[in-house]
Amino acid sequence: MHSPCIREATTCFHGFCTNPSFDRLDSQSSTTRSTATTQHDFANSTNSSLSPNSRFTNHESLPSVAELFSNFTKAYPQYLKTYQADQIRVQEYYHLSNHVCLDYNGHGLFSYDQQPSHRSSSLIASTSTSAPSTQYSVGSDVPFFQISNKSANLYSKIHYGGQESEFESIIRKRITRFMNISEDEYSMVFTASQSSAFKLLAESYPFWSNRELLTVYDFQNEAVEIMIDCSKQKGAKVMSAKFSWPKMSIHSKNLKKMVVSKSKNRKRGLFVFPLQSKMTGARYSYQWLSIAQENGWHVLLDATASGAKDMETLGLSFFRPDFLFCSFYKIFGDDPSGFGCLFVKKSSASVFKSSKTKSIGIVSLLPATTNGQYFDKSSSFDIDTEQQPSPDDQPPKVELAFASSPSSPVSVQQNEEIIELQALQKGNEKQEQESDFQIIEQEQPQVINQFGDRDATSSRYSDIEFRGLNHADSLGLILIRNRSRYLINWLINALMSLQHPHSDFGLPLVSIYGPKVRFDRGPSLAFNIFDWRGEKVDPALVQKLADRNNISLGFGFLKNIWLSDRHEEGNTLLHTRTPEHRKLLKNKEKLNVSISVVTASLGILTNFDDTYKLWAFASKFLDADFVEKERWRYTALNQRTIEL
Repeated sequence: MHSPCIREATTCFHGFCTNPSFDRLDSQSSTTRSTATTQHDFANSTNSSLSPNSRFTNHESLPSVAELFSNFTKAYPQYLKTYQADQIRVQEYYHLSNHVCLDYNGHGLFSYDQQPSHRSSSLIASTSTSAPSTQYSVGSDVPFFQISNKSANLYSKIHYGGQESEFESIIRKRITRFMNISEDEYSMVFTASQSSAFKLLAESYPFWSNRELLTVYDFQNEAVEIMIDCSKQKGAKVMSAKFSWPKMSIHSKNLKKMVVSKSKNRKRGLFVFPLQSKMTGARYSYQWLSIAQENGWHVLLDATASGAKDMETLGLSFFRPDFLFCSFYKIFGDDPSGFGCLFVKKSSASVFKSSKTKSIGIVSLLPATTNGQYFDKSSSFDIDTEQQPSPDDQPPKVELAFASSPSSPVSVQQNEEIIELQALQKGNEKQEQESDFQIIEQEQPQVINQFGDRDATSSRYSDIEFRGLNHADSLGLILIRNRSRYLINWLINALMSLQHPHSDFGLPLVSIYGPKVRFDRGPSLAFNIFDWRGEKVDPALVQKLADRNNISLGFGFLKNIWLSDRHEEGNTLLHTRTPEHRKLLKNKEKLNVSISVVTASLGILTNFDDTYKLWAFASKFLDADFVEKERWRYTALNQRTIEL
């Protein structure tokens, strides 16, 4: 991996991974005196951003957004230097003005401003070409690209490569550059999703010789569960890191026992490690990567929860994982669907050599067209009717390199036309070939590509604009980190200031799981809302009501919880107040209890207004009748019973 931002990263991550000793791997004990001072000063600033010792018991008496923003910028004057993000949001993502998007992580490839021009361009193309277009109509969501699943062997794909279209090559190179990864050191394949990538790795990895799988996740992750199931079928021993309650930091002593090998030459297995929790925002030390590699593990670094530009940090310039996964979506706040990227270190690819498995998971990226039939001569057709798809990938029954997107299935007639073109391509009747290709060549100059630019005859995709990635590059690591740091800590402090009225014990409305106000936390948050009786409000209900207030929140389960004997049962019960936690306390050895939570993830375009709206929405639950009022309101509006 390249490291062009060493000085920048050192400033941003000072004290996070400077000490490799095991005793300091836990984020709570790894800070130096200077960083402890920074943490103390930062906490004081955060408190003053709301007003000292503020407690709010009535949602109708909250300060205005203007008043609090004034306090916020006084506490964090550096926030005003991030105005460039606000300008980008206004100009390129104006759809976010009426919607708060806090429900997923990842990197957006394109800006929302590119979509309207793409839609209009597609309509122009459909009326200017000779081929009829029935797939799209005015106002439809025209995709920027399409995905085709294919059955492939991971080792063969990495070692021997394959024919790559110009379209895929441009996207691959742009993403590789954005992730700060060397093409000389790593190979990359596109996958349908994180679940597809993890399944592909599990099916290809030699668990019969490297028999262990060790994962580090404080939440239930579908991709990890799929990997665990696949590895168990191959005889692997599965282990999971534990997380100390309630801060959800890694239980270092426990993880050390599992990572460190007594035998230097022992083949361990696969160590799956994220840089931070996608749910709680807890950050983990880079040193675990080095320790695992020193003890014979192959390391898969999960970068799905990492922020934009995080790959330019100092830590990753030294710790090069064997495998790395990240995900990309189309447009932030509009369409989170997209694809995944699995990077494999070339020197580690030989571990897959013994695998003969053909798996569905690797995909081809295809240029979207107005009729779903655009023929790219730089690509070949892949037809696979025998391989059964996995439920996760859900490929079409007949795999065609230029089949339309899942939301717009290819008709039988379209399939026949594409297969006919393939037959013509392979046939010997040159005159018929030239006749069909001539039609296609005649259409090409008229087709407007998926990014709103007219195709050039020499290089149709050379002018692709990845404005989403460009915006992240222009903002840079320090600005992005500082902006999200100020906002997430203000939000946590604001949520903790909400307290039920007439409570003898100062009953808080919100419980935060994971790190609270901390300088070195990530921009994700796991929390629950409790009513005036101390009963947890169903997170799925909170999510639904938030959606009705134009706020998108996530939902998930915390797992692998470890309870210290130092916890006093009474205080813990008072803090948690739920049957789930009581069950956990009564039987500490059963660590497979899941705790359902609401989640919020801040991105590079999240602004203060977004965090204020979430805080104001949460405050509505201070009204004991809020849920009932919502039920009756929607019943009256829709003239039918609304199930909440």
